Amino acid sequence: MPPPASLCVFCGARFGIDPATRDTAVRLGALLAREGITLVYGGGGVGLMGLVANAALADGATVVGVIPQFLLEREAGHPALTKTVVVETMHERKLQMFERSDAFVVLPGGLGTLEEFFEVLSWRTLGLHSKPIVIVDQGGYWEPLAALLRGVVEGGFADRTHLDHVAFVSDLDDLLPTIAAMPRAAGPEKKLDRV
Repeated sequence: MPPPASLCVFCGARFGIDPATRDTAVRLGALLAREGITLVYGGGGVGLMGLVANAALADGATVVGVIPQFLLEREAGHPALTKTVVVETMHERKLQMFERSDAFVVLPGGLGTLEEFFEVLSWRTLGLHSKPIVIVDQGGYWEPLAALLRGVVEGGFADRTHLDHVAFVSDLDDLLPTIAAMPRAAGPEKKLDRV
């Protein structure tokens, strides 16, 4: 599979406590710019979100932010994106990010990041899309999530094949090759607003 034209990044609106996480966010933004991949993300200018966007913009990438009006007012959306899409609800935000992206990458983040990840994973297990989902496990941050996913399968609440819908990488150098190697269904993706 060729590199994605656009990649959605889910990550924190905070920096977290590990300085290496900040470096990973900056390196990811630079990688997307270098590869000519459009960054799609939540539109904020704060935390890891802001770092990824700033690095991508600094190196000439197209950056599309999708943000609900109430968060735009609360968080102050990023002021210098290539395109800002303002929506009314969080659900519309996730739908817009989904439809504008060819793959998903998860960096460290909090509850919002987890919610975004689980929604696209759930949609994938339901057969609503076959877009790659890759978690960048910076410093082992997501090891508890990997254990949780295995526990859900071992507890009989998900098929073992569902684990194939998400990949974990610890090094950004492995990100694009991992996305390229993930299987995708042939044909167009379903429009989620019609499902």
